[in-house]
Amino acid sequence: MKMKLIATVTLLLVSLSLLSCTTISNYEIDISCQQFGENPNNISAFQMKLGDKVTVRLCSNPTTGFQWSYEMSGDTVLKEEGHDFEEPDSSVVGASGTDVWTFEGTAKGTTEVLMEYSRPWEDGTKKEWTYKLTVTIQ
Repeated sequence: MKMKLIATVTLLLVSLSLLSCTTISNYEIDISCQQFGENPNNISAFQMKLGDKVTVRLCSNPTTGFQWSYEMSGDTVLKEEGHDFEEPDSSVVGASGTDVWTFEGTAKGTTEVLMEYSRPWEDGTKKEWTYKLTVTIQ
């Protein structure tokens, strides 16, 4: 009976340690309009594991004609899982909302995501804000 209890506890501990190795982390990046007003060119860089996710939340106001676009360079280690626009909390007409992207780490390597907030009909030449995200997947 004592051996069975020891074996069960050992199996439980091994299972828990394996689960802790496969934990998926979720990273959050949130840049407000005020932050972009203070610094129109923001940068982040960090390391993730395969399967980890990063959510990027950037101030946006489509009523002004500006919109976010992005390009990835380097290794293709991130996959976009989704993109959405969150309406402003305020009832003020013309208030800013938030563009939200979720990316998942799908391969090992390093990639750079360059996001630009501009008016597309101006050929992107009027970049109001930029955000550069560099991610290394280990």
